[in-house]
Amino acid sequence: MHAQAARAPGPAYMDSYLDSLGLIERLHRLLLDVIKDEFERLGVLEINAVQALLLFNIGDNEVTAGELKSRGYYQGSNVSYNLKKLVDLGYMHHERSEVDRRSVRVRLTPRGDRIRQIVTELFARQSEGMESKGVLAIDGLDRLNGSLRLMERFWTDQIRYIY
Repeated sequence: MHAQAARAPGPAYMDSYLDSLGLIERLHRLLLDVIKDEFERLGVLEINAVQALLLFNIGDNEVTAGELKSRGYYQGSNVSYNLKKLVDLGYMHHERSEVDRRSVRVRLTPRGDRIRQIVTELFARQSEGMESKGVLAIDGLDRLNGSLRLMERFWTDQIRYIY
């Protein structure tokens, strides 16, 4: 018998936790819809919202697919597919590492950087709108981010130490 028997969380905590999980999932989908709508409005139709967000997250860095996966942004096959597509469309440069020939490093082309700028401007407008409409004050946003980081750390620890 374990020193501490596992016990089920209280019903109120479980309900709030499940509500949080649903909100996180819906917010991510809504973020992708906001990006998609912006690109449709601008007539940029050859890349999708996930690819645009990938370009935004890479920014000025030169990275490998493995680095993007280890940062937690993307799943393995998803990032590989999207990187290949972005290279084929001319949004990214890629080259083999001199040290490890199996590793490919990618960075944005000027065309990819234009996409990154569009997303940056969209996020700036969104940020200004949320602040001016009083959707969430900076202290509330900081508390929210702190709570989300705690959840991220808890889930990361579950993956690293439980399995």
